Amino acid sequence: MSQKGKQRVDHVLLMALACGATIETGAGQAGVSERTVRRRLAEPVFKQRLEETQSEMIQRTTRGLTATGPESVRTLLDLHKNTTPPATRLGAARTALELGARYRELTTLEQRMAELEAKLAGRQGSA
Repeated sequence: MSQKGKQRVDHVLLMALACGATIETGAGQAGVSERTVRRRLAEPVFKQRLEETQSEMIQRTTRGLTATGPESVRTLLDLHKNTTPPATRLGAARTALELGARYRELTTLEQRMAELEAKLAGRQGSA
């Protein structure tokens, strides 16, 4: 297989696996055998690329969800109005509280992680 052909297969395989495809499904989409997929997954470089691809997809998804945040908050606030059925208001309230708690937790963890990384970088720089 040519280098370009292998790169195309790797790209298709990476995208399939990053999106949650099974080895069998990924092999079918990439046009390779399941044995080839298992062999590629055993390669540290390929496995690292898969993890990076998954991480990038999660980051893109997070950015997209974050961009819809203000409109989603407005929708939740509209659902709190007395003109909507009580069950809908209750669901909106629960969702708002759950999401608020999750965002606070994630923000706190992100800040703490940044502080730890900065401390670690300072220690490594002085060693």
